[in-house]
Amino acid sequence: MLPTLFNENLFDDWMNDFDLFRGFGNEAEHKLYGKHSNRMMLTDVREHEGHYEVNIDLPGFKKDELNIELKNGYLTITAAKGLDEDEKDKSGKLIRQERYAGTMQRSFYVGEEITEEQIKAKYENGVLTLTIPKKEEKKVPEKKLISIE
Repeated sequence: MLPTLFNENLFDDWMNDFDLFRGFGNEAEHKLYGKHSNRMMLTDVREHEGHYEVNIDLPGFKKDELNIELKNGYLTITAAKGLDEDEKDKSGKLIRQERYAGTMQRSFYVGEEITEEQIKAKYENGVLTLTIPKKEEKKVPEKKLISIE
């Protein structure tokens, strides 16, 4: 068992400070959602008889901050959050704010046979649930052997 500080792994935090590749393309991701950005948009996919159920964790987002798009067989889920800079705190001066603004996105290939009308979406308690029908499998014609004379 590893010691923790503020519910985070102390050794991971210490080792991440020595990132040799800092500044080589992954820095924007860390600025936006911090060092725990790999825990964003966690997704579960379940297979049912005639459809797939996709559950995506999006805590803290409102329904109108989510966008779902189907293009060229790719289902893309985008969550965008902005900070309200004009909001005044009547209870005192704000010393530290741990809210992030930005956009995160995930894409899944669902096939070009699926249409927008076939996909159902529901957002409840910070979880986006998508119901995606299984695409009908094309039946492969049976092989017919040709006899050789």
